[in-house]
Amino acid sequence: MRNYKIDVLRGISILLVLIHHFNIPYKLHDTFLGVHFFGESLSTLIARNGNYGVTIFFVISGFLITQHTLQRSRSLADIKLKDFYIRRIARIIPCLVLLVVMVTILGAMGLKPFINQAPNDIEVSYSLTIFAAFTFWMNILIIENGWVNYALGVLWSLSVEEVFYLAFPVLCVLLGRSKGFILFLFAIICYAPYFRSLHFGEDSGVYLYHYFSSFDGIAIGCLTALIVQNFKINSSAIKVIVPVVSVLMIGLYLYAPIKEVSTWGISAFALFSAILIFCFAQNPQVHGQSFITKIMVWIGQRSYEMYLFHLIVLGLMKVFYFPKETLPIEKLILLPIYFIAVFILSWAIEKYYSTPLNRVIRKKFIRY
Repeated sequence: MRNYKIDVLRGISILLVLIHHFNIPYKLHDTFLGVHFFGESLSTLIARNGNYGVTIFFVISGFLITQHTLQRSRSLADIKLKDFYIRRIARIIPCLVLLVVMVTILGAMGLKPFINQAPNDIEVSYSLTIFAAFTFWMNILIIENGWVNYALGVLWSLSVEEVFYLAFPVLCVLLGRSKGFILFLFAIICYAPYFRSLHFGEDSGVYLYHYFSSFDGIAIGCLTALIVQNFKINSSAIKVIVPVVSVLMIGLYLYAPIKEVSTWGISAFALFSAILIFCFAQNPQVHGQSFITKIMVWIGQRSYEMYLFHLIVLGLMKVFYFPKETLPIEKLILLPIYFIAVFILSWAIEKYYSTPLNRVIRKKFIRY
């Protein structure tokens, strides 16, 4: 059963990512959104820390994977490895294949955002980039060589997730009957901020993109699912915790660029996200009531497709509206067009491609 509040959180996450990536080429500081607050433009405050949206995704992903595993099996140790991997393949691979095909076609047409670049003066072949995409080390390729392919760069986070989930079921089988799995999660959670401190502020982006920079978010999500299974709190406490934690998250988001506080900020944001998810999971509800809530649920349910394909839309915009030559009023016109185009493309892909293929693959290879 879906929890609409978690879908809303996912919707907020993808919107943060979308505005962050739009603001990179089409700086909004010279529009009315550039009004200054506390020495920074409003557009900068809203857009600069979109990577926290990915942090929320990691926590939600870890929570749902662990929760679903517990729902399907008596314990983590009873996880069915084949079924787990098939479910991951069914959800991940169809969209990944489609993204690579689309980028390849657009690149073959000579459109620059879809052709490999050499940002650090290091030539990387397109075949190696595709290999990294399908073997889940795009994040390492980016760390070592820069953002080698604009539209495929989003796959850095997919690389982090899928490497974690390659090990997840095996660790469940080996450690799931004892406290070993929980200790493993705590080890990852503790090591990540230390690892980020070792690479603090590096231009390569190791503090954001490396496996060990991001595993803590997923691990915190996994741990949250285990805690939800054993601990409950009353609704009156939830009514206090949710707004307080939400304010703290907003404060941290606006406080400073993520690069300046990455050592502790990413872990803190993941922890706040986990507290919200813990509260939302106390009383799962399928449907939201308000119109805005329903919109956010709709966005959240298609967030994976939006995440993978939004740079296709933005890349095409950059072809026709060169960022340095785009006027402030044109940016304001492009912004809603960008969001609408991403929503329509993602809806079409989800409805007619990824969801049908997901069902076909599961039906064919998983025995219920």
